[in-house]
Order: sequence, then structure tokens, then C-alpha cells
Amino acid sequence: MLVAPRVDAPVTPAQLREIGLFGALPDDVLEHLCGTLKTLRVHPGDVIFREGEHGRELYVVLEGEMEVMKKSRRGRDTRVAIFGPNDAFGEMSIIDLQPRSASVRSLGQARLLRVSSEDMDALYRYDLKAYTLIVLNIAREMSRRLRVTDGLLADFASNLLDEYVVAEPRAKA
Repeated sequence: MLVAPRVDAPVTPAQLREIGLFGALPDDVLEHLCGTLKTLRVHPGDVIFREGEHGRELYVVLEGEMEVMKKSRRGRDTRVAIFGPNDAFGEMSIIDLQPRSASVRSLGQARLLRVSSEDMDALYRYDLKAYTLIVLNIAREMSRRLRVTDGLLADFASNLLDEYVVAEPRAKA
């Protein structure tokens, strides 16, 4: 994380219940997570992480909005998403252990929940079923985002073909 965020008040079980990542977890697990997960306050323009950095945590937006930027091959930053309350980001680094695929910065005052790989390891030891459910929820969200991206890519390719490919007239025999 590039900013020095201020640690904020703990998250509550009621707040965790609203976040899809923690969907269907029992109350005792939510209570346990409230005692271990950290919340952070960030300011407008704070960079949470940069594309290409290594990371071992994901974040959930509790308040505010985050902007996701991806560098093009030409080095231009392009906004690819905006995440708001209850949206998770950075989850790919928990799953594939690869460098960050995009940069994320705060669009205003925001409050984030940080879930580190150490938090996930501790949950694995505490309650394997809850750990499995969170990993499944992460996989479902990644699958949903991939489906959206597939649709956008298909639309883009179709529009590109319509605009730039001119059908060759057929020669008459």
C-alpha cells in the first residue's frame, strides 16, 4: 500500500453481513473476523496500490469510491472500473500470487476493510468451512467480472469490425 492510512474503528458483524464476500457466514465467524480484520481511512487521491506491485491482501470498500486504472500498451492510464460500498478489489493477488493487474486510488474520503493473506490463513485454521465459502465467493465474483469483460470485449470487437473492415465486393463470374 502506497499511502499511510489511518487505522479506523473495527467493522461490525452487521457490516460484514452486507458484503457479498462474507455471505452466509455464521455469526461466530463474523464475530471472529471483526476481531482480526483492520479497517482503514484513506483520503482523496490516495493510491492504495499500483499496477505491477506485489500484494497479499484484498480490500472491501465500506464507504466512498475507488477508481481502478489500467495502463495501456502505450503507457496511458485508462479507468476500467469504479468500486463503491461493499465492493471488493485486489482479490486476484490473494488467489494467483501475481503482481497487481491494475492501480487503485481513492476518489474521495473512504473507509476500507483490509483482508490479508495472513487473515485468510488464520481463518483457514479457525474454520475451514468459512474459509472455503469466502474463497468460493471470491471465485464467483471473479467469474462474474470475467463474464462482463467477455461481453464488453465482444461488443468492442464487433464495433471495430463494423467500423473498420470494409466488405470486399464479390467478383461476378
